[in-house]
Amino acid sequence: MTNSNVSAPPNPGDHSKMQAPEVAAYWAERRRYLEKIRKVPEVRQRFWRAVGIYLLRRILWSFGFFPVFIAFWLPLVLSSFNPVVMATDLIPILQDFVQSNPEEQATAMSTMAIAWASIGFFFLVFDFVLTPFKSPYEYEADVYMRSWEQLNHDQLPDKV
Repeated sequence: MTNSNVSAPPNPGDHSKMQAPEVAAYWAERRRYLEKIRKVPEVRQRFWRAVGIYLLRRILWSFGFFPVFIAFWLPLVLSSFNPVVMATDLIPILQDFVQSNPEEQATAMSTMAIAWASIGFFFLVFDFVLTPFKSPYEYEADVYMRSWEQLNHDQLPDKV
C-alpha cells in the first residue's frame, strides 16, 4: 500500500523540485552580493593577488618539487638507499657525458629538458584538479551569507 499524498525527497540532481521561495531568496541575495563586491577595488585587487599566488604556487610545486624529487628519489631507490652505490653508478654516466661530442651532449640535455617539462605538466594538470582555486569573492559571499542566514533565520527552512 502506497500513499499517493507522500512525495519522495527531491533528488539532489533534480532542480525542478527545488523552487522554494526561501532557497531562491538565498541564491538571489548571494548573486546580488557577489555583483556588489565585484565592484569593490580592494576585493578585486585581493582576487588578482590570490590568482597570481595560486598560479605561482602550482607552477613552482609542479615544475620545482616533483621533477627534483623524482630525479633524486628514483636513483636512490634503485641503489637500495645507498648513496655510495648511487654515486658509483652515476660517475661513469657523467664521465661519458663529459667526454662525448657536443651534439650528443645537446641531445642529452634536450632529453632532460623534455623529461623535466613532461613531469612538470603531468603534475600541473593533476595539481589544478586536486587543488581548485578558492576565490576571495566566494569567501566574502560565504561570510556574508552566514550572517544573512542568522538575520533571516526565522524566514528560512532548516535545510538552507
